[in-house]
Amino acid sequence: MSTQTFVLPDVGEGLTEAEIVQWRVGPGDPVAVNDVLVEIETAKSLVELPSPFAGTVGELLAAEGDTVDVGAAIITIASETDAASPATVGQSEHGEPAEAAGEGAVLVGYGTGGHVQSRRRKPAVPAEERVAASVGVIAKPPIRKLARDLGVELAAVTPSGPAGEVTRDDVVRHASQASVFRNIETPEWGDVREETIPVSAPAPAPGRVTVAPSTPAPDAAGREETIAVKGVRKATSSAMVQSAYSAPHVSVWTDVDASRTMELVKRLKASPDFADIKVSPLLIMARAVIWAARRTPMVNAAWVDAEGGAQIRVRRYVNLGIAAATPRGLLVPNIKDAQDLSMRDLARALEKLTLTAREGKTTPADQHGGTITITNIGVFGMDAGTPIINPGEAGIVALGTIRQKPWVVDGEVRPRWVTTVAGSFDHRVVDGDGMSRFIADVASILEEPALLLD
Repeated sequence: MSTQTFVLPDVGEGLTEAEIVQWRVGPGDPVAVNDVLVEIETAKSLVELPSPFAGTVGELLAAEGDTVDVGAAIITIASETDAASPATVGQSEHGEPAEAAGEGAVLVGYGTGGHVQSRRRKPAVPAEERVAASVGVIAKPPIRKLARDLGVELAAVTPSGPAGEVTRDDVVRHASQASVFRNIETPEWGDVREETIPVSAPAPAPGRVTVAPSTPAPDAAGREETIAVKGVRKATSSAMVQSAYSAPHVSVWTDVDASRTMELVKRLKASPDFADIKVSPLLIMARAVIWAARRTPMVNAAWVDAEGGAQIRVRRYVNLGIAAATPRGLLVPNIKDAQDLSMRDLARALEKLTLTAREGKTTPADQHGGTITITNIGVFGMDAGTPIINPGEAGIVALGTIRQKPWVVDGEVRPRWVTTVAGSFDHRVVDGDGMSRFIADVASILEEPALLLD
């Protein structure tokens, strides 16, 4: 019998730390190779760390909520074999993720295909509450996990599956609808003026860490809350400050009659070719941005501070970023070489991107290399905005909500589906005529999608 220490590995992102989000095992639990030990959150994504060897869990050396440096010990496992020869497992002598004998410890979202990981986890709520809330609900384990991650009660979801089961789309749709009304109820003012929630656990007793959620002080209730800035929120805030104070932003916008876009979306939804794909106005917006970027390449360019002097890098391809609001914060994954995709393939890519982001499985590779971004603020009921440019890009386009408004058509006021298209641009790269021409082109596609056939 030997005791191995598993250290926090470098998950291939070039990051130096991660937060312990949720332990999937506890002291005394048996584990097999590739059983998930813990879920961690880096500045870019959620990652499940698998066990590189079989054995019995000894101690948890870091608590949920702790931020741990790469290379720090996080768990010990007693193994009956010496399959993993180093005393400390998690990194090889060259700093690479360690592998068990004959089988690699594949990180979810990063590893190669073919590895099936056991998703042993502790329930997020007491078992009796979880069972009571799920009586009569048919849903596969991945759907139940998604519901937990999004804070959705399965019993409240209307199922659409052929056997009456709750599907992934049902859960996502319910979560999206709930988010619109989340702030309608106004909580009462508390009796205490201030509240500070501890952002880190107190120092553990020597030799052992007790894993328990942080709780506020007994007299802390109601009026204020302090949230630690870490993970995705920390990365987002840093990137936005960098962008706002390094790139001179200029924003332009225009109102658009999007009635023909709504008609096209309706036809696509009824088409057998799109029967298994979610179609929304965002699909037409994406095609419009790709088309308009080809006509005004500078909006798809980037400012580069090179050693020999500043340069503008013009990209002849579009890695289309889609700003996605997720339970973990704002993510901006992108669709690689979106200019080469058909309408159907682009619709499927948008659907996959959205679902992956909401499940918290967006990888760093999916977020790297974007060239221009769309933010769909219309899903929140917003008409327009002046978004901040994603670092490494020169433009971001905002699609406002599409609602019926009075619109003058051939001298008559008629109800039409109207939206606002706005955009922010790096004025070092794009001049006023270029950004105005680009937004006008996007608007023209939304007004007459048939132009995409050109």
